[in-house]
Amino acid sequence: MKRRALLQLGLIGACYAGYTTPVPALFPSGSRTRRRIAVLITLAADDGEAQRRLNAFREGLRQTGWVEGDNIERDIRWGASDAERSRQHAAALAADAPDAILATGSAALGPLLNATRTVPIVFVHVPDPVGAGFVDTLARPGGNATGFGQFEFSVSGKWVELLKEIAPTVTRAGVLRDPAFTAAIAQLAAMQTVAPSQRMELVPLTVRAAADIERAVTSFAQTPGVGLILTSSPLVAVHRDLIIDLAARHKLPAVYFERYLAVSGGLISYGPDFMDQFRRSAGYIDRVLRGEKAGDLPVQEPAKYELVLNLKTARKLGLNVPTSLLARANEVIE
Repeated sequence: MKRRALLQLGLIGACYAGYTTPVPALFPSGSRTRRRIAVLITLAADDGEAQRRLNAFREGLRQTGWVEGDNIERDIRWGASDAERSRQHAAALAADAPDAILATGSAALGPLLNATRTVPIVFVHVPDPVGAGFVDTLARPGGNATGFGQFEFSVSGKWVELLKEIAPTVTRAGVLRDPAFTAAIAQLAAMQTVAPSQRMELVPLTVRAAADIERAVTSFAQTPGVGLILTSSPLVAVHRDLIIDLAARHKLPAVYFERYLAVSGGLISYGPDFMDQFRRSAGYIDRVLRGEKAGDLPVQEPAKYELVLNLKTARKLGLNVPTSLLARANEVIE
């Protein structure tokens, strides 16, 4: 069963309304003049979630009148959670000077901004772009980049509350984090403000590779009354199957930051609807291609949040899910 009620946070930006009604393409079908769009994605090319996000972006472009092979050409590069590969791709894309670039995540945006301060960049899935130095302010980004923030860090505190609600016996939560992803520091800080009220001790589990993940989770699982909270990072996204398998193997209740992790077998997730952001990012690409400056377009916060519960996983863990939690879920996976 599914519950479609959306948890709304933030305001839907002006560009959202701008792309929902199709507009004529700038160039007629068959025109020799095509605009060039580049995409740098932090996941791998064979990642199903990455392909779904790319399709959402493609759908958004189509709705604004941009059709691949007709009036646009796309160059897609895949970082696969490899920092050096992302840097190489960023340098190559900047040298090629496309008309606009879509950057997914800080791991893509950082190298791109190091490589070019002239090519317009629209980013998605980037936490705290002001704190990271990517833009001047949310209202007036300045420079050559704008886009969509990942989420407000205060949302991280919700993960602690959800873990306690779905697994009341948990008193210690291992917070899986990648130190290369600086936003994890702020995410942990937000969780620490909430943990005392939930009578929860937070234990940072620092990981840099798949081997670190297995060691950290296996060791932490030896203590009774424990659960997991995952902070967002490309490393976690790439190795999500391993993490979900470890949580199941050690019977650890775990809270995830995005819907597809619960769909893949994780217990529960709470986070923005990133498919919505990828569709909306096409509206900003459209405005840039039509002459607006990226630095003049405000950075937008998430407009939709989703609570997804995997009831099948809950049963395997022997958890009795509160009816109040079931009622609030946007989606329940049987």
